[in-house]
Amino acid sequence: MKRFVVLLFCLSLIVSFSDAADKDISVMRQMVGRLMPQYSKAFVFSHIASDKDVFGLESKGHQICISGNNANSMAVGLNYYLKNYCYTTVSWFASDPVQLPQELPAVKTPVKICAKVPIRFFLNYCTFGYTMPWWKWKDWERLIDWMALNGVNTPLAITGQESIWYKVWRKFGLTDVEIRSYFTGPAHLPWHRMSNIDAWQGPLPMSWLDSQRSLQKKIVERERELNMHPVLPAFAGHIPGALKRLFPHLLTTNVSQWCRFDKKYQCTFLNPMDSLYSVIQKEYLCEQTKVYGTDHIYGIDCFNEVDPPSWNVDSLALMSSHIYQSLKAVDKDAVWLQMGWLFYYNAQHWTNPRIKAFLQGVPQNKLILLDYFCDNTEVWRRTDSFFGQPFIWCYLGNFGGNTMVCGPLKRISERLSHTYSEAKSNFSGVGGTLEGLDVNQFAYEFLFDKAWNIPQQDNDWINCLADRRVGKRSPIARVAWQSMYRDVLNSVTGSPQGTLIESFPCLETSSYELKNNYMSEKELQSLVGVWKKLLSIKNCNRDTYLFDVVNVGRQVLGGYFRQLHDRFVMAYKAGNVKEVELIGKEMKILLKETDELLACHSTFSLKQWIESARYIGINSEEKDYYEINARTLVTVWGDTDQLTDYARRGWSGLISNYYAPRWNMFINEVTDCCIQHRTFDEKAFNEHCYQWGRKFIDLSQKIHYPQCGDGVARARSLYRKYFSHREGPLQL
Repeated sequence: MKRFVVLLFCLSLIVSFSDAADKDISVMRQMVGRLMPQYSKAFVFSHIASDKDVFGLESKGHQICISGNNANSMAVGLNYYLKNYCYTTVSWFASDPVQLPQELPAVKTPVKICAKVPIRFFLNYCTFGYTMPWWKWKDWERLIDWMALNGVNTPLAITGQESIWYKVWRKFGLTDVEIRSYFTGPAHLPWHRMSNIDAWQGPLPMSWLDSQRSLQKKIVERERELNMHPVLPAFAGHIPGALKRLFPHLLTTNVSQWCRFDKKYQCTFLNPMDSLYSVIQKEYLCEQTKVYGTDHIYGIDCFNEVDPPSWNVDSLALMSSHIYQSLKAVDKDAVWLQMGWLFYYNAQHWTNPRIKAFLQGVPQNKLILLDYFCDNTEVWRRTDSFFGQPFIWCYLGNFGGNTMVCGPLKRISERLSHTYSEAKSNFSGVGGTLEGLDVNQFAYEFLFDKAWNIPQQDNDWINCLADRRVGKRSPIARVAWQSMYRDVLNSVTGSPQGTLIESFPCLETSSYELKNNYMSEKELQSLVGVWKKLLSIKNCNRDTYLFDVVNVGRQVLGGYFRQLHDRFVMAYKAGNVKEVELIGKEMKILLKETDELLACHSTFSLKQWIESARYIGINSEEKDYYEINARTLVTVWGDTDQLTDYARRGWSGLISNYYAPRWNMFINEVTDCCIQHRTFDEKAFNEHCYQWGRKFIDLSQKIHYPQCGDGVARARSLYRKYFSHREGPLQL
């Protein structure tokens, strides 16, 4: 009898394993069908029995055989083939095509590669505002495919939580208006979710809550199909202030004012020691699990850029302990995922004793830390490896969704290499924590390749990247990208980054201009040479090539605009009216030409951002509401000047309708002052320009978009006009 029971158990395991393998294979066939349907029969998938992530690759006859321990690993194998054999990049944007050679290349030597780390994390709370607030399912579908292709298995998944919170707060007795007015507008929800602001550009329409609920169901279902473990939110202590109407004796504090927002937008924090904290946690997790399921990993970030109720070490330990216990009471397998950003951002107050107390208030291995900004500061090194709690090494790389060519690949490679060799055993993974999906997708592909034992030196990786941007082995593209790698991609990401075109106009400095991180003159000079090399490539129809030509051109022209600005200021100071007028005219023309170049690729489009926002609205009133919210985020941001232009973008339409008018006002005013021998009143101009910017979010300010044209032809024309005299003519 015992033998019979054991036999039945073994058979059930075999069937279960077989079902999982069959499902993985089916999921991968569907991915191929989405991305490259013309080759749906060219790929064969099979399962590898392994408790570690691994993929294999080989040719059999005319078919490409990809194996893996699960669908996620198979996807990495597929991407390895596309990148290294087909010279193909799959974009994280759904609007970009997937372009392959007519005949799929054979794999001459079988490949087998294992993962170095078990966790590959992706996304940032801010990404859901700076990039994704208006996304439809097709956009998410492509990003999820991209994540799987790059081995991401632990994505942040915070869409649709307002629908859950609405139900929870209604159970506690709050009214419909109280709840929806507590939420911010869609593009600002990340900072509401992180307890930074309430109510800004609220209330949220009910239709938004419903649509996001449906969208999140699809997101987490697809992520799980691809063997990902979505990180869902949990209660972090942030409550509607109106809850105190029903529970007047709650242990609450108003969190510190964030970015000078008016006090009416201030958040209310419920102390984890209050008995209601665990009750709210249970209500939220039960409702969320019922709708979205759970993978037992929960993102909780209580003190992002705000102070805790107390800095006392015992209090910090008690708070983290109570937070975890509130999770465990609902889900015994719960693991808490915490951003490490606060330890970098507020290092003055988050001293090692306080960090240690906060982290060790949670049982060992029940708290995972995201070392959020390792391209700048590796917090694990100053905290004795987060005092033993598991951590993930993360490359941030982007603030505000800014458009700037950057990606310190050498630093990523060196620091990760040292982390692999020097960190303790609690080093558990690699992650990308970008604030917005930007123009440097390659940097995150580089990062996630470092999570696998890929036998490729960095120089070879760059050569392969160059080839796949143009779809073939290209000596010219390789020279261009090696120059970029060597001479341009060195700077660590700053906040914000971009070109002077997207900056607040000023002679020297401005109280309204956030500190900007521009390219150095040496980097810019090298980038002009890169642009020349790219423009010398003949007969290339790859979308990635067009993107690079437009993107590098945007950066180069923005750098030249800064040079003109410096000459303009010098001429003003010298009282040279003729020179001021001449340079001012050239600056205005350059703004127009840059806007027209950007119109040649959909990535650089204000129109796409605005139209996507309006599409979500179910009536004209909602469409207008979403457009105002969309306009606000990428311009003035909030209710004061502190974050103006933080989310700056080098976008067509945004230059011609927002940045260029500001610069034109500046050029005209400085020119008039020079002619009339008046001193330019920068303070008065700043205030006037800032108030003009606030009017831009009013829908009475109509937006006009430039026409799309031949990007390569336009770029070549602009190169010849501005740079051929010093860099030499294009060799075509």
